[in-house]
Amino acid sequence: MVCLSPLHALAAETAPSAPSASCPRVLQHTVLRLQDEKPQALCQYAGQVVVVVNTASYCGFTSQYKGLEALYAKYKDRGLVLLGFPSNDFSQEPDSNAKIADFCENTFGVKFPMFAKSTVRGTDALPLFKQLSDQTGTAPRWNFYKYVISRDGQHIKSFSSMTGPQDKSFVAEVEKQLAAKVNGS
Repeated sequence: MVCLSPLHALAAETAPSAPSASCPRVLQHTVLRLQDEKPQALCQYAGQVVVVVNTASYCGFTSQYKGLEALYAKYKDRGLVLLGFPSNDFSQEPDSNAKIADFCENTFGVKFPMFAKSTVRGTDALPLFKQLSDQTGTAPRWNFYKYVISRDGQHIKSFSSMTGPQDKSFVAEVEKQLAAKVNGS
């Protein structure tokens, strides 16, 4: 496996493509998968409730992986997907993509989709995170910052790192979005 630098990972993400009726603008990005660094179109998650979270292996909140995996396991059959983006923006994810993938799988049994180490704030942030920050008015302030995106991509709510995956307000938002219908269906 060839590990790419964060700058190469950024170059692999495309700018949002032409608007698509079936894929919300917020998901119109391609990012590298953590395990093999193969490009993945986020449009594959269109129609699902999406939780985007920036992660780190050496953070006081790293144990949230366990709760995130439990949330994913509980709701994935109802249309929830979690997307994890390791980041060293807060100096707590120095490892390579291969080591991060190994850590997530072997330490926390993470099964939800994880992507290559990325920048999640500032001018070098992935376009996805720039878009999430613009739409919510909030960039990640620390690791394990969460965004809940509705099935149609029109409603995005952010949650701080202090809000754990089992927090009542977070779970209520996930359940609210899972219960919502898209286009009256």
